Amino acid sequence: MEMEVDLVREVAIAGIGLTKFGRYDGRKGRPRKLYPELGGEAIAQALSYADMEWKEIEAAFGGTYFGGLGGSHQCIERVGLTGIPIVNVYSGHSSEAALRLAYTRVALEIYDVVLVVGAETLPSGLLDNQAMPGWMRMMGLDVLPAEAACNAVRYMEDYGATVEDFAQVSVMERKNAVQNPYALFKQEVTLEEVLSSPMISSPLNLLMTCANADGAVAVILCSKDKLKSKEKAVTIASVIQASATYGTSFSGGSTSVPTERKNPDWVELAASKTWDAIGYGPEDIDVAQIYDPFAPSFLMNLEKCGFCKRGEAFQLLKDGYFGIEGTLPVNTDGGIIGRGHPTAATGLAQVAELFYQLRDEAGERQIAGAKIGFAQGEGAGPQAVVTVLKR
Repeated sequence: MEMEVDLVREVAIAGIGLTKFGRYDGRKGRPRKLYPELGGEAIAQALSYADMEWKEIEAAFGGTYFGGLGGSHQCIERVGLTGIPIVNVYSGHSSEAALRLAYTRVALEIYDVVLVVGAETLPSGLLDNQAMPGWMRMMGLDVLPAEAACNAVRYMEDYGATVEDFAQVSVMERKNAVQNPYALFKQEVTLEEVLSSPMISSPLNLLMTCANADGAVAVILCSKDKLKSKEKAVTIASVIQASATYGTSFSGGSTSVPTERKNPDWVELAASKTWDAIGYGPEDIDVAQIYDPFAPSFLMNLEKCGFCKRGEAFQLLKDGYFGIEGTLPVNTDGGIIGRGHPTAATGLAQVAELFYQLRDEAGERQIAGAKIGFAQGEGAGPQAVVTVLKR
C-alpha cells in the first residue's frame, strides 16, 4: 500500500509593506514615531498590496527585540483587534524566525492567511546583546564590533584578505542602497572614504559597520488559492532555522568546549539543511541576501552558505561577481550596511527585496529574469534563518 508523504501545500506571499528605514526620533526635523506606529503602517501597506481586508487575517506572528513585551500586539493594535492569535518571537533576527512559524502554519493547513510583522525603534550607540549571560555582559564581552573585529583578523590571517577588501563591501552596498527608496543611506562612498572613516574596532572603520535604524516590514502569507492575483506569484520554497553547536558560539563560553571535530556553526548548518531540502544548489540562485552587520561578515557568510570556497569571496567581490551586473547579485537593496539595521525588521526586509526582485518590481536595481532568491540572516541566540523564494 502506497502512503501519502507530501502533505505540505504551497505557501505564497500575498503582500509586502515597508516603511523607509531611518531615524524616527523627532530630532533635527525628523518625525517622532515609535515602532508600533511604524509596524501599523507596514501592515496597512501589506494589506493594500495583497488587496485584502484585515478581517481575512487569521493569525499573526512577529517580533521586536528592543520593544519589550507584546511588541507585535502593539503593532497590530494600530490596525485591528479581532481576537486572532498573535505570537511574539523574542530573539535576534526575530521577524524571519516569525516568518518560519507562519509558513509552517499555512503549509500544514492550520490557517489560510497569516500576517508576519517586524518593527523596531533602536537606541543609538552600542546595543546590549541580551542573549549573552549576565556575567559576560557585565565584563564587556558583548561588544559586538570587537567580536566582529576579532573574526575579521582571523579571516585576514587565514586567507590573506586585506582591510581594502572589507572596504569594498561597503562601497558596493552603499552604491546599491542609492537605488532603494527604503534605504537609510542615499549617498555612495569611495574606498578612500571608507578607509579614512573613524576606527571603531581595528580593523573595522565606521563605514564598515552597520547603522542602527528604525523601521518596519510586514508580510502576508497565504495558501496559493487565496491569492487575489496569481500573476507572477512568489512562493516559499523553504524556511530553515538553526542554532549554535558546541565549539562555535562565544556566548556562554561554548568555544572553550573541546571537540574532536569542528562542528558547523549556525549559518553553515542552516544553509546545508536548506540545500538538502529544496533540491537546488548555490549555482541555481539568481539573487541573494546575505547578513552583513559588518563588512567582513558579508564575505564570511557567502562562504559559509556555499556560494564559494573559503577565502574566495573577497577576490570574487573584486571581480564584480556579487554586483548588480555580476554573476550572483547580492544585497541588491544595499544590505544592512546600506539599508540600515532595525534589528527585528531586517529579516523581513531581506525577504521583501527578494519578493520585489522575483516580481520584477525592483526598479533600477532589477535583476533580469530572477526566479529563485536566497536570504540568509542571523542574530542573537545565536541562530540563523535561511529562506528561499521562487517564482
